[in-house]
Amino acid sequence: MDQLFDVSLFASALRMVTPILLAALGGAICARVGLFNVGLEGLMLIGAFSAIVGNYLTGSIAVSLLFAIGCTLVFSLLFAFMSIQLQANVIVVGIALNFLALGLTTFSLRAIFDVKGAYYDKNMIGLPKLDIPLIQDIPWLGDVLSGHSVLVYASILIVIGLHYYMFRTVSGFRLLAAGENPTAARSLGIKVTRIQYGAVLLCGALCGLAGAQLSLGNVTMFTEGMTAGRGFIALVATMLGQSNPLGVAGASLLFGFMESLSIRLQGFALPTHFTMMVPYVVTILAMLFFKDKGYMQEARKSSGSSR
Repeated sequence: MDQLFDVSLFASALRMVTPILLAALGGAICARVGLFNVGLEGLMLIGAFSAIVGNYLTGSIAVSLLFAIGCTLVFSLLFAFMSIQLQANVIVVGIALNFLALGLTTFSLRAIFDVKGAYYDKNMIGLPKLDIPLIQDIPWLGDVLSGHSVLVYASILIVIGLHYYMFRTVSGFRLLAAGENPTAARSLGIKVTRIQYGAVLLCGALCGLAGAQLSLGNVTMFTEGMTAGRGFIALVATMLGQSNPLGVAGASLLFGFMESLSIRLQGFALPTHFTMMVPYVVTILAMLFFKDKGYMQEARKSSGSSR
């Protein structure tokens, strides 16, 4: 057991949870304004590919992150226009966005890099690792918390900032009102459509960062479909966390830890196909024990048309 639950397992879990957490926070923002965004998987995939392209073209980490955010904002704008302006079925739009992202990244991988399956460059620079002063010198805790990419620590700050924004600021209450009762919100002069657009775009920016962490933080390469269902796991984390940033963070930690554990189990002579199932089985079990139906009802409302 000591070999299984060691320091490196928890440090790895912190890295694995970041893409899921960032995407889940984006999904939570959309859920709060009445939009059930199933397209998190596709937005993450676009972000992961765009970060690699930005790195390939410029060699700059900052530009790579901005490029990833910019590309996902374009796709988020497409989702917002169809769901909000055209009143399309948000579930169908989200699924279509996932397929579009998968096909477009596969095609672009061959068109830009002239490779199939994956792109890797040994000279590519990933996200810089940060050592936290004082904490890095603490036994065990320093090995777990220190030495991660900047997006790992940024995700923690985003959770705190988003929680404060939603429940401690006037604009945050307006955002909640726009999703809870849009008709009443409009009667008070709240611009619901503008808030919904802003929420979807912010979700896209967070998914772009999630994809960048996946392709430049956890590894420094891109493979076709490398999100591997993490967007759907993030969607479940959003539902389990009741679209509350702190609750979403807790649910994401669970899924990130299980993903890290599944990788560790591969070193114990267990079948690879069995170990790869672990995070997805936990996701299904979490859905089975998900008792609060409030946000499930929101999903059903969203499947008809956008609010």
